[in-house]
Amino acid sequence: MTPPQLEQKFTSVITKHQGIIHKVCGMYCHHPEERKDLFQEIISQLWRSFPSFRGDAMVSTWMYRVALNTAISSFRKENKRKDKESINERIFQIPISKPNEDKEEKLKYLYKAIGLLSKVEKAIIMLYLEEHSYEEIAQITGITKTNVGVKINRIKSKLQRILKPMYNELR
Repeated sequence: MTPPQLEQKFTSVITKHQGIIHKVCGMYCHHPEERKDLFQEIISQLWRSFPSFRGDAMVSTWMYRVALNTAISSFRKENKRKDKESINERIFQIPISKPNEDKEEKLKYLYKAIGLLSKVEKAIIMLYLEEHSYEEIAQITGITKTNVGVKINRIKSKLQRILKPMYNELR
């Protein structure tokens, strides 16, 4: 493939599947500027690996794998530079709303709780919430299908423990 053809094919793939990148950026970054930076870094990584993409997996699987790996590694680097914030400080920053909260408010709590998970846990639960099969999650994350099931169950339990106090305060 000539360079212009490769560039055109890459642009087409990114345009068609850019929602994947936006979801990963939204899950790992809270500020618009951080999301833009991560988006650009993911695009850059996808471009670097595009010529070696053989099509053995679905394009979306490949994109998720690259996007999640990029997000996780960029935050590992970032965490080395920043002082770590304690979980208690983050919990106190979660706004408690009125008892008649709607679905959108509940989703905000869920995403706040997901924000307290490890980077790998976030990736797995995000893929699960997007209704990817255990097999697809295994391909994207590089762990076994059985381990995906175990991790998802543990993550669900962890999220329930995090969310229970929040919901109790709403009642």
